[in-house]
Amino acid sequence: MKKFVLNVLNKSIHVRRIEHGDYICLTDMVRGLENGPSLVEKWLRNKNTIEFLGLWERLNNPGFDNSAFLDIFNASGLNRFTISAKQWSEKTKAIGLIAQAGRYGGTYAHKDIAFEFGSWVNPTFKLYLIKEYQNISAILSDKRIKAWDVRRILSKANYSLQTDAVKAHIIPKFSFRRLREDWVYATEADVLNLVVFGYTAKQWEKNNPELKKHGLNMRDAATISQLAVLSNMEALNSELIKQGLSDLESRKPILHKAAKEQLAKFSEMDIENKFSKLEHLGNPKLLKE
Repeated sequence: MKKFVLNVLNKSIHVRRIEHGDYICLTDMVRGLENGPSLVEKWLRNKNTIEFLGLWERLNNPGFDNSAFLDIFNASGLNRFTISAKQWSEKTKAIGLIAQAGRYGGTYAHKDIAFEFGSWVNPTFKLYLIKEYQNISAILSDKRIKAWDVRRILSKANYSLQTDAVKAHIIPKFSFRRLREDWVYATEADVLNLVVFGYTAKQWEKNNPELKKHGLNMRDAATISQLAVLSNMEALNSELIKQGLSDLESRKPILHKAAKEQLAKFSEMDIENKFSKLEHLGNPKLLKE
């Protein structure tokens, strides 16, 4: 599940990209408003809202329980009628609303429904919300970002090799009273950031506030060549540590030289352009070695 953040009129609104599409946090949308937490349930009590939700589900959800919906619809509008997002989903097997627990919990709604909720809360806010959603969607649809999954999975696999090597060969040499494990891992990660990207994670965030605001980091915005080399450097760093080069300063020139050579070679081979051509070939089973 992918996550990103919209910034609408200085309000951070979390979005989760799951199987059925992008789900926007309604709870975030009303945060800071008078009686904000109760506005979602107040909206759900509205008969027009229930009618809209039922129509959306019938169009998008083959498993929707229409019989249960009719019972709810007939009861809506009465003074005693109340329903929560969780109850709506459980009773009707709806997929348009999600009640999410945890740190970034709240009520999430498919973007179609979230925009409708925005109209009910504040039409002006809705327009800004749609504009910001379109902007971030354009960023995420970039070819480099679309290739995010494969590249990041490869990078994470080698990163685990590096952290295992650090844990086995470096951490035992430090006093935990003086230094925590995560500081060592962060140092190792930033060395690789420097040799591949030319800056640390914090430096990138400082220079790219708009991308950071949307929940992206420098690896999300990296080129295919950069992430391929980063993956290779994580594997190389792991091997250097296992060979006894626990001193970070002794590994820096080796990593820098290897990264520089690989980046130059990838540039010479025009990897970015070749990857783009492969994307247009469709079914990878048709590719011949």
